[in-house]
Amino acid sequence: MDNVFKALADTSRRLLLDQLHLKNGQTLNELCGHLSMSRQAVTKHLTILEEADLVVVSWRGREKLHYLNPVPIDEISRRWIRKYEQHRLDAIHELRRKLEDEPGS
Repeated sequence: MDNVFKALADTSRRLLLDQLHLKNGQTLNELCGHLSMSRQAVTKHLTILEEADLVVVSWRGREKLHYLNPVPIDEISRRWIRKYEQHRLDAIHELRRKLEDEPGS
């Protein structure tokens, strides 16, 4: 999970993931068209995203296609967000119940 957090910490890598979310299965050239950085820099960022399993690749002939893998992000959501969110939802539900039970409501 550390690799995922490291990969997500960089703005350029998040932009790459956003581009893949908009249109999955892009080539390096397509992804470079959305960013103002060198091809080598995009390649380096994609490698980090692949190592974190946030991007998976597939070859179509000589073209390397990049696909977003949402599973690691979902694991972060389950591990770090949802468990904290549940407590707040329970508190809101309890507040609503108390307000609805008050006399004169």
